Amino acid sequence: MARYLGPKCRLCRIEKKKLFLKGERCNSSKCAITQKKSMPGKSAKSRVGKMSDYGLQLREKQKLKRIYGMLEKQFKLTFNEASRKDGKTGENLIRILETRLDNIVYRMRFSNSRNQARQLVNHGHILVNGKCVDIPSYIVKQNDVIEIKEKSKKSISIKESLKEYTKSGVMPWLEVNPDEMRGVIKAVPLRSEVTDLAEINEQLIVELYSR
Repeated sequence: MARYLGPKCRLCRIEKKKLFLKGERCNSSKCAITQKKSMPGKSAKSRVGKMSDYGLQLREKQKLKRIYGMLEKQFKLTFNEASRKDGKTGENLIRILETRLDNIVYRMRFSNSRNQARQLVNHGHILVNGKCVDIPSYIVKQNDVIEIKEKSKKSISIKESLKEYTKSGVMPWLEVNPDEMRGVIKAVPLRSEVTDLAEINEQLIVELYSR
């Protein structure tokens, strides 16, 4: 699957917001958005002005797409899936994104970023209900058990990432045993429970794709 290979800090500067594409390293004083307030590119200041409705909708879509590390085609397919489900399309979209396997691995603190989580899944380090799953977009369900493969439990990067569990814990719909490197999906999250996306207005994304 195609993926973005360019500088991640550039994406944060474009959106004028920390997207935490490098995980906790984004809290460092060396973060590019902290050091460079302007947008990337030449004459960035001249391009700043009042944004149209379309521009606002586009930026909201770009932010959400980049937070989850997706390219346009895959994001649009995910949106189409959300629109076919009962309920509000915007809320369905967030719930689908949150239940992607790579996101769950990140949420369970087995990795310090979604990008690293995607690598863990791709390289076969993750088990779902005892079976190896190497598809980052795999959608987990309530009561699914996510764990690190036995041979991979010695990984220093995973152990380092799990230190964040003792500091911040996990989202309320998840349950994690850091010693066994295993977690359970207690429930599919409600939109209101995804607190770190509180600034995202998913209705603007719905309006954009409804044009």
